[in-house]
Amino acid sequence: MAGLIALLGALVVASAAGVCLRVSGRRLGRSGAARSSNGERLTAEDLGSPLGERATLVHFSTAFCQPCRATRRLLAQISGQVDGVRHVEVDAESALGLVRRLDIRRTPTVLVLDRDGRIVRRASGQPRTPDVVAALGQAIEQ
Repeated sequence: MAGLIALLGALVVASAAGVCLRVSGRRLGRSGAARSSNGERLTAEDLGSPLGERATLVHFSTAFCQPCRATRRLLAQISGQVDGVRHVEVDAESALGLVRRLDIRRTPTVLVLDRDGRIVRRASGQPRTPDVVAALGQAIEQ
């Protein structure tokens, strides 16, 4: 009986830790805290697409990534509603050099760039609309 209680306790702790990690990965964190993005700038040549006049939402995806589809729709919708913001989707499998340079470890990963292409925020996993809007606000203010 004591072994069963210990096992249940371990499962509860492991589940709680997993939920915390999953939720924290979705937040668009400051670039200073993100791996390999301290002052990093991306150019139109890096992305294969022009940057937005005010900000750019960069979305790293793969063909079979289910959350990437929802992320694509979300970022396209937001960029369509905010003047001067561009959404650029990068196929991670076709841009391995950039993926390595930026230490992209999973898809979807979203980078929010300011008008100069500087990485302002970064998130792994499917982002939430309020987090993207807040990150865009920060990028545009800079």
